[in-house]
Amino acid sequence: MPSHPVRPTTYVSSALRTSAEWSWRFIVVVAGVVLLVYGLSFVSEVVVPALIAMLVAALLLPVVTALHRLGVPQVLAALLTLLTALAVLAGLVTLVGTQAASGFSDLSASAVQGVDQVERWLKEGPLNLSTTAISDYVAQAQDAVSANRDTIVTGVVGVASTAGHVVAGFFIALFAAFFYLLEGRRIWSWVLHLLPHPARSPLDNAARQSWVTLTHYMRATIVVALVDGAGVAIGAAVLQVPLAVPLGLVVFLGAFIPIVGALLSGAVAVLVALVAHGPVTALVMLAVVILVQQVESHLLQPFLMGRAVAVHPLAVILAVAAGATVFGIVGALFAVPLVAVLKTGIEALARGDDETVEEVAEIDASDAPLAPDTPGETPTTAGRGEPQAHLER
Repeated sequence: MPSHPVRPTTYVSSALRTSAEWSWRFIVVVAGVVLLVYGLSFVSEVVVPALIAMLVAALLLPVVTALHRLGVPQVLAALLTLLTALAVLAGLVTLVGTQAASGFSDLSASAVQGVDQVERWLKEGPLNLSTTAISDYVAQAQDAVSANRDTIVTGVVGVASTAGHVVAGFFIALFAAFFYLLEGRRIWSWVLHLLPHPARSPLDNAARQSWVTLTHYMRATIVVALVDGAGVAIGAAVLQVPLAVPLGLVVFLGAFIPIVGALLSGAVAVLVALVAHGPVTALVMLAVVILVQQVESHLLQPFLMGRAVAVHPLAVILAVAAGATVFGIVGALFAVPLVAVLKTGIEALARGDDETVEEVAEIDASDAPLAPDTPGETPTTAGRGEPQAHLER
């Protein structure tokens, strides 16, 4: 037989082969995540309230658990806890509305005086503008508003539509939070049954630890937000800045976005102080905001968060920035808890064991929706190791 020359085999280094295998798998995972997020964006009016309800449930579940241990039925405990939270929210809204109604008149008068001072500075200051030039600038601003009237009207209509979505989302979140508090274990057990059998136990363990992390995160965040809001409100009241209580509430809500939230909302308090009492009071208000931020960063965050939800500040900033860029305020709100939960879950899956990490072991396991009712019994160890189809409440 004639001999044929053997072609040399193309050599691919192991490093290049490994990189290629990692690359195409990474591309597939990213594509799957992008498609999932894109699909969920069409039902964001439902998904976002459901996620908010999960945060609320993580915050309120310890109260429900404590009431249930005292002998209160689970349904009644969940209902009482949720109604109490709604009563507190309604009280805050009423207080803020009353304060705003009484403070806006003083603030508007101060704003008029501030505009007069700015106009006088433009005339007598280094710019030395004439009255005619100032009038021309005002006229140009009015013309710009008139030219964009349709855009402004469209924006107002959009705000009204958004308000309707907010109301609908509020009730969706309310009902979802109630059922999370009532039947969280059963819901999670149903979700586990949708997964392949070998993946159930590892994912159940990772989800338990992630839920404990989320619970710890929400506890710490609510305390930090209360301290931030109270500190700014007290500082504004001492300086006699109008709308002290509403400003404290704004800072309280902003504190749910770590690092940047409270700082940006504190800038509103500084701006109000500037309009109401001038630059000296505004500088003092700025010092109050910075002091509150320092107390949060160096005392509250390390003490309350601890190592259980330890996320590097750089990761927090990048997560908030990415979330805000892609999803706006909602993305900034969920960025840090999502990173903390994923961090705990991935570490649990990487270890491949059923032991709770040291950092979260200090937290009572009953805070998790999948916590066992009795020692040694878990939703994933019933019978042949499969999740229980029906769990006792």
